[in-house]
Amino acid sequence: MFKKTIALIVVAAMISGSAFAAEVFVVDKAHTDIGFSVKHLVISSTKGNFGDFDGKIMYDAEDVTKSSVEMTIKTASIDTDNEDRDKHLRSGDFFDVEKYPEITFKSKRIENRDDGMVAIGDFTMHGVTKEIQLPFTITGVVKDPWGNTKMGVEAETKIDRTDYGLTWSKVLETGGLVVGNEVKIMISAEFGMKE
Repeated sequence: MFKKTIALIVVAAMISGSAFAAEVFVVDKAHTDIGFSVKHLVISSTKGNFGDFDGKIMYDAEDVTKSSVEMTIKTASIDTDNEDRDKHLRSGDFFDVEKYPEITFKSKRIENRDDGMVAIGDFTMHGVTKEIQLPFTITGVVKDPWGNTKMGVEAETKIDRTDYGLTWSKVLETGGLVVGNEVKIMISAEFGMKE
């Protein structure tokens, strides 16, 4: 009976350990930048970012592939440092923020490849959901001076905005587009462990 009890305690401890292996990290908005870049008139790039977002990582330090990530971005928070352009981007020609107030990403799995880590998941924008690959790097996990555990993450990918119904543009005499179709997304994020 004693041996059975010990065995049950060991099994319970193993189950409990695996269940709580992942720690929850939430995004620190004050130290995170979600930016993008798109070609303008073919000859230059317009850059901007989103100022309102939420996100969390379920982080398994023992096996990062068992981790997961979710992010939500408020489309109305777009900022390209030009009020008229931002108003246009919020309109029905582009994000249509009244109808589609959020952009979301939810990972399905994490893969460890030869060239680094990749989060594969559903990216939803303008009412359209497609699976994308988001290469990322964990730049470190540290304790800040106040004893809080922080994690740095950098990620970068490209999408075609027309895949998500964002098709507005005009054609130049040379055949190029006023607004390019390829959008580069750059994320430099800091997450704090949730107590």
